[in-house]
Amino acid sequence: MKRRFFTLDVFADTALAGNPLAVVLDCAGLDDRRMQAIAREFNLSETVFVFEPMNPVNTARVRIFTPARELPFAGHPTVGTAALIAHIRAPDLLAAQDMRILLEEGIGDVVCVVRHRKGRALAANFDLPKLPQRLEAPPPTTPEIARGLGLRPEDIGFDRHEPSLFTAGAPYLFVPVRSIDAIGRARPADMSWNADGGPATFLYTSEVVEAGSAYHARMFAGGWGVAEDPATGSAAAAFAGVTVAFDRPSDGEHVLAIEQGFEMGRPSLIALGLEVEGGELRSASIGGSAVIVSSGALEL
Repeated sequence: MKRRFFTLDVFADTALAGNPLAVVLDCAGLDDRRMQAIAREFNLSETVFVFEPMNPVNTARVRIFTPARELPFAGHPTVGTAALIAHIRAPDLLAAQDMRILLEEGIGDVVCVVRHRKGRALAANFDLPKLPQRLEAPPPTTPEIARGLGLRPEDIGFDRHEPSLFTAGAPYLFVPVRSIDAIGRARPADMSWNADGGPATFLYTSEVVEAGSAYHARMFAGGWGVAEDPATGSAAAAFAGVTVAFDRPSDGEHVLAIEQGFEMGRPSLIALGLEVEGGELRSASIGGSAVIVSSGALEL
């Protein structure tokens, strides 16, 4: 059976940057084992499988796999899949107006808005289906984190920021790093906390490459089958909790640009939107660009 697929580069305005994504259409009849095998074959950080929605008023039901496991939610698959579906199903309508795409994901329904920008890549953004929560378990100690990342203990922490555990659908250990030099030296070694589906590791620093960026980041998740990820929307979603906890932004709306993937030669830019009221996070959003790179068919 032929099953159409597309690949996209997400969180970048041009091809061959950002985070690659595979999206498989015509997925009727695929079981968990087969989808996992296909995700291993693509060997990208995530592969999305698109099904008919359970609720017919929604756009599609999607399942998201890394090469090693299924995820209930991920950011760049959400942005890329929404942009692709709008582009292939209603290109004329998309050229005339923004389109609302509702994806059924493991975490719940995710509402996306896709925008056509003349002469530029497609863009999509979505409100977080689940606000970030701080995990109750204490994070590893600073010496343990430093040893696991090949850094020195003094490389970790800046301003009020300290290591923390947050989730907005997928768990992350957030590690503040003192400088962009130190974050570039990070080499994952024994990240025991990431074993058996444990939290991935998101390093960030306030020293940046691009003017206008708020943070520079890297993400490691060997336990998820992803050695390093060039742009991680689910981590940016959980990072909304980090920035509210440590930066304490004023009430109102804020947009933070998070740059990632530079060390991999895949520069990426994620837009994190925050709405703060009474010092607490009321809503958050993730947005970015998506470029269609290739298409074909699986003979499966």
